[in-house]
Amino acid sequence: MRASVFLMFSATGTGVPERIWRSAVLLLGVMLAVVMAAEAPRSILVHGHRGARAVRPENTLPAFEYAIAAGVDVLELDMAVTKDNVVVVSHDPLLHGPVCKGPEKEVAIHSLTLKQVKEWECGVGNPGFPRQQVIPGTRIPTLDEVFALAPKGKFEFNIETKIFADHPELTPSPEDFVKLVLAEVKKHHLESRVMLQSFDFRTLHAMKKIAPEIRRVALYEGTPKDFVEIAKEADVKIVSPQYKLVTPEQVAKAHAAGLLVVPWTADDPADWDRLIAAKVDAIITDDPAALIQHMRRG
Repeated sequence: MRASVFLMFSATGTGVPERIWRSAVLLLGVMLAVVMAAEAPRSILVHGHRGARAVRPENTLPAFEYAIAAGVDVLELDMAVTKDNVVVVSHDPLLHGPVCKGPEKEVAIHSLTLKQVKEWECGVGNPGFPRQQVIPGTRIPTLDEVFALAPKGKFEFNIETKIFADHPELTPSPEDFVKLVLAEVKKHHLESRVMLQSFDFRTLHAMKKIAPEIRRVALYEGTPKDFVEIAKEADVKIVSPQYKLVTPEQVAKAHAAGLLVVPWTADDPADWDRLIAAKVDAIITDDPAALIQHMRRG
């Protein structure tokens, strides 16, 4: 508005024809609209799944750094715990190929010390993702190392406890797991930037008991189930269903109940468009840069 008034004042004082300065005002308005659209927060947030699994080794610092540079809103990652009680970032509780290579064919992270875990090479490239860049020398990061990236931006962290009721030997107890995680969150003063997600609701309940301020997310897959019922069972305000389970009706009902819906893991533009049309609150994707560009194109 101020720029338009300035142009009008300048033009009338210099003899510039009215049609010219009006065109200039219109052009300026369009330019300002473009800039504001580029800088405005996205209505649908983008979570980089395991950082950016489509193009970088999953759950590694290079993947998270790539996602941050791409402008991701949230870094999504998975956690395991070593024998010496260090929280590390890994999707599987077992180390094995093709994601990582090490001194053994397969071994449980919880049976290894951090020093032993760091012997594994995890930048070897996953053949399931042909665009994934091989980055020799890449090791499994600790949660502490990932949280140390926080000053690089205002992005958040969506962190998953990989824990299994039928395999208690692979992890600490739910209570001990969340205590270890919470210690790292508090160390980096990230209480307002972290959300804890899990398929195993025991860790969500355990976190609420000791730190109710931490947002909690119920992951879900399987047969279709009411999102509101899932939230009630997990005692959460955010539901994260497998993306094929999302319908506009489910999202609308969840929103009416005060819930957020964050589906995982959608990588195809057609699926992105369907989820956007359903009015989800965020999308978890292996290719966050591509999704960000897709949404900018409208």
